[in-house]
Amino acid sequence: MSGVWHHLVRFKRDEAGSVLVEFAVVLSLFLLLLFGVIDFGRMAFSYVAATKATELAARQAVVNGPVCAGLPATNQRGTLDGSATLYQFGTSCNVAAGICRVPPTVTCNGTATNPTSAAIWTRVRDLMPHNATVQNLQFTYAFDANTGFLGGPYSPNVTVQITGLSFQFTSPLGSLAGLAGADGLEDLGATLGFPSMSTSLPAESLTCAPDAGPTCTEGADT
Repeated sequence: MSGVWHHLVRFKRDEAGSVLVEFAVVLSLFLLLLFGVIDFGRMAFSYVAATKATELAARQAVVNGPVCAGLPATNQRGTLDGSATLYQFGTSCNVAAGICRVPPTVTCNGTATNPTSAAIWTRVRDLMPHNATVQNLQFTYAFDANTGFLGGPYSPNVTVQITGLSFQFTSPLGSLAGLAGADGLEDLGATLGFPSMSTSLPAESLTCAPDAGPTCTEGADT
């Protein structure tokens, strides 16, 4: 019996190889911190760059032809057309409710075949995440009574939003966390949904100036 106890005590005190185990744990923790800083830094950079991309895309969208189909060319008379007071063309739409007809809000995604969205994508693609396409740009045109007048060109609020993107981690952060002794972090470093972001600006005009160049085309490509 004393022989078994002697072996147990010797096994308890034997530290051979413990340094290697400790080194493996510390190395895993170090790599987790290192690659975590790199990947989350990449994500922060991608977020900031994508925010700038939406701002640039919105500025381009408000001075070029519409990406979406079904938008009116002018502000037409609204529900006050048959009232005793007939408002003249040129009256601001915000003078009274119903002076201008309120078109429905129109939303669509960019396409490579639409000249406006294709030109916008050419300007912003270097700022977007590597897995983004022009279809991740969503355009919304919403009526705003403060930006138009009766009989004038339809000038809605234009919103450009980034949708449907995911961020790809390049490091196995979950595996490194497991090697470092952490539990429940197996999904760390998996694909992460990219937060949606948008920029809205009032349209200057959804028609083309004579010298606008080839990037400006009237109407939407259907």
